[in-house]
Amino acid sequence: MGKPKLFDTKRKQEEAVIVGVVNYQQRLEQAEEYLEELAFLAHTAGAIVKKQFLQKLNYPNPRTFIGEGKLQEISDYVTLHEIDIVIFDDELSPSQLRNLEQQLKCKILDRSNLILDIFASRAQSAQAKYQVELAQAQYLLPRLTRMWTHLSKQKGGIGMKGPGETEIETDRRALREKISKLKERLEVIDRQAATQRRNRDHKARISLVGYTNVGKSTIMNLIAKSDVFAEDKLFATLDSTVRKVDWPDASFLISDTVGFIRKLPHQLVECFKSTLDEIREADILLHVVDISHPNFEDQIHVVNETLKEIGALNKSVVLVFNKIDQLKEPFILGDETIENKQAYLDQLQNSWMAKENYPAIFISASKKLNVEELRNTLTKLVLEFSKKL
Repeated sequence: MGKPKLFDTKRKQEEAVIVGVVNYQQRLEQAEEYLEELAFLAHTAGAIVKKQFLQKLNYPNPRTFIGEGKLQEISDYVTLHEIDIVIFDDELSPSQLRNLEQQLKCKILDRSNLILDIFASRAQSAQAKYQVELAQAQYLLPRLTRMWTHLSKQKGGIGMKGPGETEIETDRRALREKISKLKERLEVIDRQAATQRRNRDHKARISLVGYTNVGKSTIMNLIAKSDVFAEDKLFATLDSTVRKVDWPDASFLISDTVGFIRKLPHQLVECFKSTLDEIREADILLHVVDISHPNFEDQIHVVNETLKEIGALNKSVVLVFNKIDQLKEPFILGDETIENKQAYLDQLQNSWMAKENYPAIFISASKKLNVEELRNTLTKLVLEFSKKL
């Protein structure tokens, strides 16, 4: 007899198409860049993006978000290629979700649901898990009818983690009770975290902020010689990480937390405000920017708007332009002299980026390039802060 045939328990990777809209406030290039980011989000969640759809539309269709012609085009593609998920780059109303599901006969996600799903898979600590679960429950509350449809079909996969998988959560009252209990648990954790922060040494507090996937965790590891998880995916870090740094000339605390992103679901911002206390209570912010990204100025704006939303904008801020080794016309590391590299750094330091965002530092954390300048700047800022105490 041959060996018994084993069941393949590995979940099939879901195939997706993504959909975006170009409105009167956007440039086509900007909308295309947003779709590329959505594709990266889908990849981070574990989906394979097979096709992108983009439609010019001044105002979303109240029933289906997109126009009838584009909807039929997507429906034909989904049916022909047996697509599992259609992901929209904007938040959809409960009625739009229901209508799209009926038309396309597959799972429909919007950007908010996708981000919540990624957070659910990345959360490690009890606090992060509670925060994500609370955000998901608040997101699902007006969408329980749609979720019941999913459950009756025994669907799973991306967008179905966390709340919505148990029978009790199909009842609106039970979900409200769950939200209340999660808030109570988070209040206890928040009080404990606040006590821990008060009991820390009274040292300068530096917090790393920035768009997701700009290299904050790599810089954290560089400065604090820690082992914070760093990966080329969105939202690799959710939990706040605090390390004590003792240099010969300066001693301080440095923290790293979740990265920001455009169209971040308001439920997440609200639920993660306690985690973001590390940023609010910091004395100095290191705003890390991926200078190699074609729209890094938009990303700076998104981060500043989020800092404003959480009440953390009025602080000493240093812009750290990271990934200079990935610029379109960089010097080639190892193939040029130190003098040429220094001339290039001087050129960056005299550029409009540095002048409009003073103080600014240009580094490559992965290549450990110009990190001495970062160290010198941090030492100076910490010493200046210590004099004020």
